[in-house]
Amino acid sequence: MESLMSEQRQPESGDELLSVMAGGQEFAIDIMSVREIRGWVGSTPLPQSPPFIKGVVNLRGLVLPIVDLPMRLGMEAGEPTATSVVVVVEVEGQVVGLLVEAVCDIVTVTDEMLQPVPNVGSAASTAAVVGLLTFDDKIVSILNLGQVMPPRDEQALGAAA
Repeated sequence: MESLMSEQRQPESGDELLSVMAGGQEFAIDIMSVREIRGWVGSTPLPQSPPFIKGVVNLRGLVLPIVDLPMRLGMEAGEPTATSVVVVVEVEGQVVGLLVEAVCDIVTVTDEMLQPVPNVGSAASTAAVVGLLTFDDKIVSILNLGQVMPPRDEQALGAAA
């Protein structure tokens, strides 16, 4: 998951995160990066785009790329349904829609919830996740949105395809 984005900081106690379901797994996103949440509408495919780009949609005059979040994370992607959701996020001036199965909750982080990402022998895995939350007998991965965003230059696009 190469990206030109900077690393996202580790959340701190008191921060709010939006939890979403993607690929049958729950992930958390920094709520300060979320611009809006929309229902799924069909997208227009773009030729030669990476496989994780579902296409683009018109969001009030802004052409918004739609990133299939499970596919971007190396998981199996399903076809969007009427209940699928697009979470519109902005990271360092880049705005994209993240296609997810559902929005789950808003979580306020506590020190007791935060856990480091264990070393699993994969740099891509530890780059995509900045930390873990443990609560209610579950583990939720906190996404590094900078690593999820599409690469900005053509060289990176070729490497991602």
